[in-house]
Formats: sequence, structure tokens, C-alpha cells
Amino acid sequence: MMMSLHRSLVSVLISTLGAGALAAAPAAPLAQAKPAAAPVTTAASKTIRVLVAADQESVLASQMAGRIDLVNVKLGSTISAGQVLLKFNCDEQNAHLKMANAEFYGAQQTYESKVKLQAMQSVAEIDVQQTAALAQKAKAQIQLYQAQLRQCTIVAPFAGRVTRLLAKQYASVNIGQPLIEIVNDRKLKVQLNVPSLWLSWLKVGQPFSLKIDETGSSYNAKVQRINGRVDAVSQSIEIEGEVTGNTANLLPGMSGVASFPAAGR
Repeated sequence: MMMSLHRSLVSVLISTLGAGALAAAPAAPLAQAKPAAAPVTTAASKTIRVLVAADQESVLASQMAGRIDLVNVKLGSTISAGQVLLKFNCDEQNAHLKMANAEFYGAQQTYESKVKLQAMQSVAEIDVQQTAALAQKAKAQIQLYQAQLRQCTIVAPFAGRVTRLLAKQYASVNIGQPLIEIVNDRKLKVQLNVPSLWLSWLKVGQPFSLKIDETGSSYNAKVQRINGRVDAVSQSIEIEGEVTGNTANLLPGMSGVASFPAAGR
């Protein structure tokens, strides 16, 4: 009996001490929620990166299989429209043309002789028609070889400069093989992507200014073309501009910034 009473007193004492300890312990502070980050906003940019490009550029390829006899230009050479840039060895084509001329001469003589005989009723109409067809065939052969000879020479389709030279003298090339790359450096354009929101005020013919990194100079330009589609990902639209001032020191591939007076409206 005494043992049970002692155990009960000990249990009550432990419970009392535990409750006091809990009451004395300071309450843990509540975690404070961090404020949500405010969205970052920036003012509309008034300058856009631009790229200078040639309005005309072309890669001239071989129209025939053969050996190159002459390369008349070098990398960076200034060229004029109609200038001979390259020549192939065309001894075989020249020989074919001479043969075709001789065949045409013989066929034409035979035809004229048949016509005279027909006037004397000494030859049938079918013979005259056959000789006429042979003469026409020989004439067509001449035109064919003349066309092949024109492919022996590559001329510049427009004035400009040589930007890549892939042809080498005495090298043999195949049909369609690229030989020379040229650009018209006298008529340049600038390419840039502007925010699509600018379409509310941006128009063809609108002036803007350029500052090119490589030259450090400023130039005047105007909007020449506006693309017919907005890029949905970047929300931008591609435009092309024409440099209206002196472009003597500009080269395709240069870059810089364009400034629009109406930007940020």
C-alpha cells in the first residue's frame, strides 16, 4: 500500500515539473513569408542592332565541265558589269563549231542545187524537202556549239567586288561547281529586327539614322521594305533599309545601331 502511494506521488511531481518546463520555454517565432519579386520593366529601346548587306550578290558556278585557262580577277577585285572574270579551255567546242559550219555549208549547197533541179522538173518534191531539213539541222548544230562556246567565258552580271575566289587556273571543274562569289558594294542595304509594336507608326520611307561600329561614322537611311510576318516567339518583325548618303567606306557584313526618331511613342 505504501509502495503504490509513493509511486503516485512521484508521477504527479514529474508531470508538474514537465508542465512548468513547457510553460517556461519561449514560443518559436512564426516564419515570415518573403514578399514576391516585383516584375522587372524596362523602357522601350530606341536603338536596334543592324547588319549591312549587299542588295545584289551572286555565286557564279560553272556551266560546263572543263579546264580553267584564265582567272582574270583576284580576291577583293573591283569589277564592272560585263567584265570577263574567267575563261575555260574550249578547243574542242571550237572544233565542233567549225565542223558544224562546214556541214551547214554543204547542206545548204545541196539544197540550193535541188531547188534548181526542181525548177527544171528534174527532182521530186520530197528530195527538196529532205535536203532542206538537213540544212536546217546543220544550222541548229551551229547554234548549239555557239551556245556551248558562250559557256566558256564567265562575265560579271553586275558591277561590284569579288568576295570569294574558288577557281584556280588550270584546275578541272564540273558542271555546277561554284567558282566566284561577287557582291554589289555600290548598292547596300541594312537588315534589322524591330519590335512588332512599332508597326503602329513604322512605315515604308520613314527616315532613321545609323552608326556603324567598324567606321565609327553616322549615316542616313530610310525604311525600304517591311516583312509580311511577325515572328511570334520574339515579337519582332524584319525590315530592310536603304542607306541614302555616301556609302564609299561601307562594306557588306559591317554592323552597328539604328536610331528611330519615333521609337518609344
